[in-house]
Order: sequence, then structure tokens, then C-alpha cells
Amino acid sequence: MIKKIKRILGVGKPSPKEGNTLIINVEKLERRVALLEDGLLEEYTVEREGDDNIVGGIFKGRVKNIEQGLKAMFVDIGLDKNAFLHFWDAIPAALDSGIEEIKRGNKPRKQKKISSKDIPSIYPVGSEIMIQVSKGPIGTKGPRVTTNISLAGRYLVLMPYTEQFGISRKIDDPKERARLRKIMQRLSVPEGMGIIMRTVAQGTRARHFVRDLAMLLEQWEGVEEQRDSRPAPVCAFREPGLIERTARDFLTDEVDQVICDSPETAEFVREVAGKVSRRAKRRIHHLPTQKPIFESLNLQKQIDEAFSRQVWLKCGGYIVIDETEALIAIDVNTGRNRGSKDVDKMILQTNIEAAEEVARQLRLRNIGGLVVVDLIDMRHRRDQQTVYKAMKERLRRDKAKTQVLQISSIGLMEMTRQRLNESLRDTMFEPCPYCQGKGRVKTTMTMSVEIQRKLVAVINKQRENNEGDLIVVVNPDVLNRFKTEDSRILVELERQHSGRLIFRSDPALHRERFSIIDAATEKAIAKV
Repeated sequence: MIKKIKRILGVGKPSPKEGNTLIINVEKLERRVALLEDGLLEEYTVEREGDDNIVGGIFKGRVKNIEQGLKAMFVDIGLDKNAFLHFWDAIPAALDSGIEEIKRGNKPRKQKKISSKDIPSIYPVGSEIMIQVSKGPIGTKGPRVTTNISLAGRYLVLMPYTEQFGISRKIDDPKERARLRKIMQRLSVPEGMGIIMRTVAQGTRARHFVRDLAMLLEQWEGVEEQRDSRPAPVCAFREPGLIERTARDFLTDEVDQVICDSPETAEFVREVAGKVSRRAKRRIHHLPTQKPIFESLNLQKQIDEAFSRQVWLKCGGYIVIDETEALIAIDVNTGRNRGSKDVDKMILQTNIEAAEEVARQLRLRNIGGLVVVDLIDMRHRRDQQTVYKAMKERLRRDKAKTQVLQISSIGLMEMTRQRLNESLRDTMFEPCPYCQGKGRVKTTMTMSVEIQRKLVAVINKQRENNEGDLIVVVNPDVLNRFKTEDSRILVELERQHSGRLIFRSDPALHRERFSIIDAATEKAIAKV
């Protein structure tokens, strides 16, 4: 307890092994932020020079075309790919299920009911439309957008076009909710606008909400100025960079300390934090270090594990994570955890640890979509419920929206996780130019069979013309197989041909590529 108080007051040497710690690394080409909970890496975000993060950005766009079959329209917002706007995202939205709606006064809300059928007439082709990016471009898909615009502050979310008021349901104390309702009733919100109190609003004094709302309204005035001053397509607002977003979204009472390797960044974070909370400034430290800060704090190993396909559990079991574009398949195995005499207890322990680690890995790797976890089969329904509850509890730390279904009769746990940006893997890696992203290449035996099959076809075709020698150019690995295991087969194949078979290797040639050349004309007969 004393150590925690010291961290909150900014006394003593910062230690990332206890409490919640933010580590900020700033370099010329890259900025990195890691969130640690008791020394365990929970979130890892990278922003590089030239990165164009448009999630949360507000644009005035122009409707390019409407696809009635998809119930969607495509909007030009000035990017390479048009934004995708589903009709449902163009309807004034009701409050999210995680928000309790609050009524202010007795005046009824003036809001005309609009259905998806009305959208094409409201926004015909060529019309201008104000939208906000809800999901960045992923792979070949363009950004997804919505007309339900919102601006996030430290404690409040301002909704300029929706006259709705709400409080996050994650604030579950009835007395605290009643206090926040009273504060909300007193806030001076312009007519036609609404606000939502975020989870971090819990325990916050009224004056902080007044200050936060004033900043958001000032920000919205800037958006309106950009909107009205230029024709579409135009960007009216962009979310701040990684460091400023971190100070805004993460620097709450739940974070005990922030450690930066750059004195300038530490001072900048103090300035951002000081606008909302003076106490938060004392928790921000500059840590001078000769080594890169992630290495000096022994975090690099945990970061490297975030890219591993296999992740070991404390009990000796392990999980295997396979990422596709829209589905994540995760397999749970007992591994070395086989020593217990009570098999049911051992399986339950492995599945509980796996569920907790899966929730952590989804958050750490920033992966989502449809997730299917193949758990070890459990005989008892109570054990399945225990694992299900462990997963639900661990997912509460995740800011992304998740939905988890009960474990099925065949031991599968299905869930979805909101995906706003590309995963950590897609940010840091690109498809291998050798295997073209498959992760595998054909074996030398497979290539030997394919080349022999092609040679037989070429020899049979040339037999009528009594053609001469053939040159076969292959990868050195394949040639090595020809000289050893398959040498007799090739000698027999040469006897069927009137000329010679001359094999050459090309180290620059991909293993799955080869060419068959007419030796007399040096003309390629077959090239694969």
C-alpha cells in the first residue's frame, strides 16, 4: 500500500513491475507505447513516421455511388479508396447498449424517425455528407464510416448531431450514478447536441466536466469552420497522434505511472495531463537510459512473443494462434501439463489459463473479427461455466467491444472482437516475397515430380521432330535431389529422349520455378 501511494505521489524510483505502467519510447522514425499490468505486457501500440491514422477523423465527403444490393453507399473523402457507408450507419443511432440514457428536463426530443429506405433520397449521388471514420482501411477494404459523429474528451463524449444523454453502464455504483446524473442536468449543452459520460468519469468533480465540455465545444467549432470553408472532399478533424491519444485515453487513476525515455515527451505528456488533473503530472517520469528503454526494462522478449504462433501457459500447456483476414482460430493443448492424477482438474486448469491468455493476446496483438477457440473437452458443465466466466472477466479490461458465446457441445468457444485498425502483425510485417504470404513452399520431392511430369510431356511432343538436347534450369535444392534420390529416374527418362537432358542450377531461382530450354536455339519451351 505504501509503495502504491509513493507511485501515485511520484515519490521514489519508478518500477514497471508493480501496478499499471505506461512505457513511452520515442525515436526519429517510430513511437511506441506499452501498457503493463504488474509487469505483464497488455497493450502495445506502434506509430511510425508517415503513418496516416484516420480512425476517428471527421470528413466532409461526396457520395459517389449507391449500391442498393449492398444497402450501402461509397463516399469520396479524398483518399485512394472510397469510404463504405452502410445505410444503417447513416441512420441517427440509438444509444449504445453499454450506455444508460438520461432524460434532461420535460422537453421531448425532436427527432424525426428515419429508416434505411430514406437514406438514398436524403443523400443522393453527388451530395455532400459529413461522416466520421469508424474503422480504418484493412487489407483491400476501404475505411468504414458513419454519420453518427462524436468527439471524445477525457470524461465526456460530445455528439453534435444527436440530442441524447447517457452514462456508461460500467459505472455500477448507484450513488455515483445519481451524482453524475445531477451533474449532467446542470451542464450547459447546446440545443441539438448530446453527451455521454465515460467510465473514467467515476469520482470526478463537476468542474472537470465543465472544462472538458468547453474544450469539446471549442474543438467542434474548429470542425465546423473547416467544414464550411472548403468544398468536399475535405478533412475537418483528425485524431491526435499516439502520444497525445495516450495521455488523453490512458492517463487515468488506474494508471499508476508513466515512464518516458524522452525528456521532451515527458514534459509534453505533463502539459496534456495538467489540463485535466494536476495530480496526474506527478506520475509522469523521465527515465534516462543508455539502452533502448524497452530492452532496459526487459520488455523486448514479451513484445517478440506477441508475434509468435505458439504461446506457452504457466501450467505447461500452450495455445496456437492462426490469423486470417476475418477469422482467428486458436487451439488449446495440454502440452507438458500431464502430471496431475486428476485429469478433469488438469484440463480445467489449462482451459482457464488459456482463456485468460487468449483475452490478453487478442488485446495485445490488436486482432479481432470472429474468434473461435478450440478448448480441451470438459466433461462437466460447471467446468465449462468456470472457463466461460474466466474469459468474460478477463475481457473486461479490453476497451474494444467483445461478445462471447457459451462453450458449445463440441468444446468450441465463439466470440467477436471489434477491429478498428490493422493488427499488430499486419502493421509490423509484410507478406514474404518468397512464399507470397503462404508461410510454406513446395518440397523438393513435389518439385521433382512436377518437373518430371513436364519433361515427359515435352519429350513426347518433340519425339516426332527428333529434337535435340534440353536444358533444365532449377533451384539448387531441387538439383541436389536430382543428383541423389532421383538420379536413376532421370537417367531412364533421358533414354526415352533422342538428345541429352542437361540440368543447371540458378541460386536466384525460386524453389517453385523452373524452365526447360531447347539447347540448340536457347529458346524456353516451358517456363513455370
